[in-house]
Order: sequence, then structure tokens, then C-alpha cells
Amino acid sequence: MITFDEAWLKARADELKAGILFLTRLRYGPAEPVGGAAIAHAAWAFPIAGIIVAATGALVYWLAHRLGLPPLPCAALSVAATMLVTGCLHEDGLADTIDGFGGGRSREQKLDIMRDSRTGAYGVCALVLAIILRVSALASLATPALVVPALFAAHGAARAVLPVFMLFVPPARSSGLSAAAGEPPRESAGAAAVLGIVILGLCLGFGLGLAALIALAAAAALLGWLSLTQIDGQTGDVLGAVEQVGEIVVLLVALL
Repeated sequence: MITFDEAWLKARADELKAGILFLTRLRYGPAEPVGGAAIAHAAWAFPIAGIIVAATGALVYWLAHRLGLPPLPCAALSVAATMLVTGCLHEDGLADTIDGFGGGRSREQKLDIMRDSRTGAYGVCALVLAIILRVSALASLATPALVVPALFAAHGAARAVLPVFMLFVPPARSSGLSAAAGEPPRESAGAAAVLGIVILGLCLGFGLGLAALIALAAAAALLGWLSLTQIDGQTGDVLGAVEQVGEIVVLLVALL
């Protein structure tokens, strides 16, 4: 029989809190800045944070639908709610990554552009496309019965990919959030992956869940290759881009 002592439970609860505090704007209890190794150890909880974000988007979609709004504004409000609850954390990473990869010539120039708080044309176009794809996918699903599980699958599984990505793609910089977090423990990354697979299976069913898993793995592998060839590794911005691409991939698969 497996037993868990209070110290083990407290450690997992602290990691869950750290994961939620890091990936969302939600705050509960005394909130301290989350960084460094705390992020790596909290990696298993990333999919759970994604479920919380998805629940926010699902609730907004359902309320808008109940008010009689058409699918398109329902979807737009839902996506806006998820962006609000995360503080556009991943969208910012996507924009910076595309700006750097598209606008820089050398590795150093790409990293400098990614550090710049200003958003260039590449980043703006990437953000617009990402929002259009998410909104149009949800609008095409059209009813809460289909939208809600798709949201849970997309947000949960996209964040489950991040610890595995961190495990296989090293930090590109010797400083910064990604470097400070380092490589997550293998058991933490493994737990996140298992949670992501379970979420896909429960929300999309076996067939679509498997298709989404394969598509996610392929997208993550491509982004990993791009990151290694462009800047010799990953950064916090790259992880944001991975989440956004993963979210879009799952939503598109849910349309099949």
C-alpha cells in the first residue's frame, strides 16, 4: 500500500502552487516570485495550470453561448479570457521568438531581438495568425459540448509538452529564466507527459487523442530543431512559442 507523509504532500502542494503562479496571473495565499529550480520541480503541474486556464475559457464560452451570442464572438471572448488569465505570457514568447528567428542574422542578434520588449512585424503577424487560428477553430466547433473538451485538451496538453521540451533542448543562454530553471527532474517531466496524454484521451477520445499526441510530438520536434539551429537551444520565449503552437495543433486536430 502506498502512503504519503505530510512532508511529501506539502512539497507537491508547493510545486502545484508554484506552477499555477508561474503560468497564470491567479494568486492565492502568500505569493512569492517563482523562479529558478522551483519552476523545474513544478513542471509536473504545468498541465494542471493549463486545465485551470481552459476552465476559464470554457466558462466564458458557455456564458456567451447562453446569452445567445453566435459562435464567433463566443470563441473570441473565450480566447480573450485565456489570454487575460495568463497575462499573455505565451503570446509574448511567441512574438519574441518569431521576431528573433525571422529578423536576426547571427545567433547573438537573434537573442538580442528576443530580449527586446518591442514587437516587430514578424511577431505581430505571428500573434494575429495564432489568435485567428484559435478563435476560428473554436468557432467551427460551435457548441459548448465540443468546445469545452477541446479547450481542456489544448491547454492541458500544450503545457505538458514544455517540461519534456526543456528536458531535451538545453538553455540557449547562461542567464535568464530558462537557464535559472535548468533541466526539470525526469520524474517531473514524465509526470507532466503522462498527465498530458491522459487529458488528450479523456477529452478527445482514443483516435483524436492519439492523432493530437503525434501532431504535438512532431511540432515540438520541429521547434526543437529550429531552436537548436537558430540559437543553440531554448529560452523562456521559445517555451511560450511551443505552448502556442501546441495549443493550435490540438485545436485543429479536434476539428477532424
